[in-house]
Amino acid sequence: MLDKLQNLDEKYEELGHMLADPEVLGNPDELRKTAKARADLEDVVMAYREYKQASEELNDAKMMLDDDLDSDMEQMIKEEIKTLTATIDELENKINILLLPKDPNDERNVIVEVRAGTGGDEAALFAADLYKMYVRYAEKQGWKIDVMNSNETDGGGYKEVTFMIIGKGAYSKLKFESGVHRVQRVPATEASGRIHTSAATVAVLPEADDVEVHIEAKDLRIDVFCSSGPGGQSVNTTKSAARVTHIPTGLVVSCQDEKSQQMNKEKAIKVLKSRLYEKMQEEQHGEEAALRRSMIGSGDRSERIRTYNFPQGRITDHRINLTTHRLEQTLMGDLEELIDALVSTDQARKLKQAAEEVEA
Repeated sequence: MLDKLQNLDEKYEELGHMLADPEVLGNPDELRKTAKARADLEDVVMAYREYKQASEELNDAKMMLDDDLDSDMEQMIKEEIKTLTATIDELENKINILLLPKDPNDERNVIVEVRAGTGGDEAALFAADLYKMYVRYAEKQGWKIDVMNSNETDGGGYKEVTFMIIGKGAYSKLKFESGVHRVQRVPATEASGRIHTSAATVAVLPEADDVEVHIEAKDLRIDVFCSSGPGGQSVNTTKSAARVTHIPTGLVVSCQDEKSQQMNKEKAIKVLKSRLYEKMQEEQHGEEAALRRSMIGSGDRSERIRTYNFPQGRITDHRINLTTHRLEQTLMGDLEELIDALVSTDQARKLKQAAEEVEA
């Protein structure tokens, strides 16, 4: 492993020199490619350099124990050895994680679809809560939000809402949010105080590039219609909303939030491309998906992944058996604890798989 890390360090330095090369600087595509390649190596190279430094300091400290030392100095060096040993163990674990194969979609923007499930108006209100939760989380990360399509209800909920989150690493953080989210609470309209259970589905799709998903014009059917507001009433008389059907797969996407028919059509096609890209990925990586499903669930929108219990202020993620009592903070966009736990579980699974492959 150390030889591999040293090679990565040398490659990192080489890429740094290339960034100062006039030929590279004069070629925007090459410059962007080189800068990205260097940035991708930076975390693991910095961790390796810390590891080398700590290892050298540990060797020096151990050699000092061979000298004739007074008891205070000897005790101080032993404490230093203990600290350095712990640091090296942490860095080894960090490096092992950084060397794991990366999900090629991790750095992408995402398209998130939230739909009300069982539970009528209460499910629609919960879908709105989830939408606001993700918007607040994105804002805390400094990411941008672009609403692609929404279908509001009279009570302020959403039958469905589709939006893009634009920010580096958005997919790496949010990819485990796909599935059925269940809520248990007393609706405002419930006079007897009885707790109701409702649900909403979330689908998180990596944004697809035009190069990766090419759609032939003949494979699309595009219908236009008047956009509607809460409750389904028409909000204008011009046919600005667009419905795009991909004939070979039967996938249908509608967008109506923009005033321009062309913009709604473009947004619908963007969502369609992301759905087709997800379908391609599932077909190509069926084995990897099965392994991931065994640890943290499939991410399928039909799978119940999390319960939000309002009377107890509790959230339970069923995939990793994690329960927290920070319901209010989570709905305000504080998702780090849940996301970090899911990412850590996924990393542990990959480390175990890598170790088993080495042993085999």
